[in-house]
Amino acid sequence: MTDEIPLPDLSTDKDFDGESFSPIYSTTVTVSGGKAGHGRASGEARTADGALDLSLRMPVELGGDGQGTNPEQLFATGFAACFHGALSLVARQEELDPADISVETTVAFGRDPADGGYLLRVDLVVTWPGIDPEIADPLLEKAVSLCPYAKMAAQGTPATITLVP
Repeated sequence: MTDEIPLPDLSTDKDFDGESFSPIYSTTVTVSGGKAGHGRASGEARTADGALDLSLRMPVELGGDGQGTNPEQLFATGFAACFHGALSLVARQEELDPADISVETTVAFGRDPADGGYLLRVDLVVTWPGIDPEIADPLLEKAVSLCPYAKMAAQGTPATITLVP
């Protein structure tokens, strides 16, 4: 590692015993414009702080031109980044260097045989050269328990949908 990254001031222990969700950080993204006739996201996506500002386009495989980012790519990016961060954190806590860890996330969009609708499937591949699997396995399990994307994939996530006229 070239630059020391300060550890976040967050506990990795299961030490929260509140009665309800306790937000630590939130962000807002607005998607607007584009062609809605095809039932897939297109248009522009922008975070409230402007740090992310990009065009959404359908992938070629779904009949689009592939000239922009699609929701599955964004989800895969978020999942990979979150899991990488969680695993790096637990590795540093064990005094292991996480510099060589990489997380590849594949998100597949497809049909749900249960109801005929759509479903996402997520596959993560962690590359950690030189680590003994007996050392890595418990750290991977801890990262799964810390990564909210992994928890969401396993347990679902509460969501609200509000219509504003």
